[in-house]
Amino acid sequence: MNILSPKSWFKGTPQKTSEKAAHSSAAFPQTRMRRNRGTEGIRRLVRENVLETQHLILPLFVEEELAERMPIKSMPGVYRETEDSIVTVALEAQAAGLGGIMLFGVSHHKDATGSDSMRAGGLLDRMIRKVKAAAPDLLVIADACFCEYTDHGHCGPLTAHGHVDNDATIENIGRQAVIAARAGADIIAPSGMMDGQVAAIRDALDANGFIDTPIMAYAAKYASSFYGPFRDAAGCSLNKGDRKTYQMDPANGDEAMRETAMDIAEGADMVMVKPGLPYLDILYRVKQTFGMPTFAYNISGEFAMLKFACEAGALDYDRAVMEMMMCFRRAGADGILTYTALDVAKQLNARRNAA
Repeated sequence: MNILSPKSWFKGTPQKTSEKAAHSSAAFPQTRMRRNRGTEGIRRLVRENVLETQHLILPLFVEEELAERMPIKSMPGVYRETEDSIVTVALEAQAAGLGGIMLFGVSHHKDATGSDSMRAGGLLDRMIRKVKAAAPDLLVIADACFCEYTDHGHCGPLTAHGHVDNDATIENIGRQAVIAARAGADIIAPSGMMDGQVAAIRDALDANGFIDTPIMAYAAKYASSFYGPFRDAAGCSLNKGDRKTYQMDPANGDEAMRETAMDIAEGADMVMVKPGLPYLDILYRVKQTFGMPTFAYNISGEFAMLKFACEAGALDYDRAVMEMMMCFRRAGADGILTYTALDVAKQLNARRNAA
C-alpha cells in the first residue's frame, strides 16, 4: 500500500450511507494515527527520540580575581563563576548526571595574542585543574579559542591591516590545546573557525603524548547575531570590526558541509553546529551526511529569548525548554551544549525518581 497516496487510505470508494456505515472500514482509514497517542504509556513506547541527562553539556564562565559569583544581566540565572564557586557548580553537574561541562575563561590578563591561555598557571590551566581535582569523573571540555584572552576580542592575533592572522593563530592554538590537555581536559573544542586549526591541534596533542584526547570541532559556526549575551558574559566584545571573515555566512548551507568534511579530514573526532535553533537544518544535514558524533550549541541568544519570553508570561519555561531540547535530538544532536542543562536535568531526574 502506498502510504503517501490519500486514495490508498480507503478500502473501496466512500459512499453516502448511514452514519454507522460512514465510519466502517469501507469508508474510513483503517489506520488511525491517534491510536499511538492515546496514553502516556503508548506515547512513550513508540517515541522515536529520547532525552537523557548525559545528552546535556553545561557551558560555564569562570572569571579570575572575582570575589563572588556575578549574575549576567542578559542571561537570567547564569553567572560568572569564581575560581572557587566553579567547583560547587561542577559537583552539581556531576551529581545531576550531565554529559559534561565546557569552560570559558574571563581573563584579567589580556594582550594582543591571548598569551595567558598558553602558559602553565594561566586561567585556562587553573580552572581545568580545579574542576578535575574536585570532580574527576565529570567530563571537562576545554574551549580552544583566544577571544576571551585578547585585548581586541578577536579569535587570534591581528595583522597590520587589522585582520586575524590565521596561520599564526593555529600555531598558537596548538600550544593552548596542550596546556588544556595537561591540565586534565577530556576534550578539546576549537571554536575560532580558523582554517587548519583541527590539524594543528591534532599534531600538537600527538607530539606531546595526548594521542587519545579527542577534538570536538566547531565545524559549522556561523557569524550570528545571537551571540550577544555570550560576549557580555565572556568579556569578548570586539573593539572594532566583526568576525564575518572567519565565521560562516548565515545564508550558506552547502559551505557547512565542506567545512565539516575538512575538519573530519584533519582529525576531528566529533563535530558541532553553532548556533542551534536557527540552524536545525544544518544540524540535520551534518548528521545525515557524515554520521559523526554531532553536537549542537543552544547558544546565549536562544537561551535569553526563552528566558525573557517566560518571564513575560508568554511561555511555560519547563515545557518549552524540554520541547526545545527534544527538537535538537530529533534533528540529530548526540549532545546539546545548553545553559539550561541543570534545569532540564532536574526535570528528567524528577521524572525518573517518580517512575
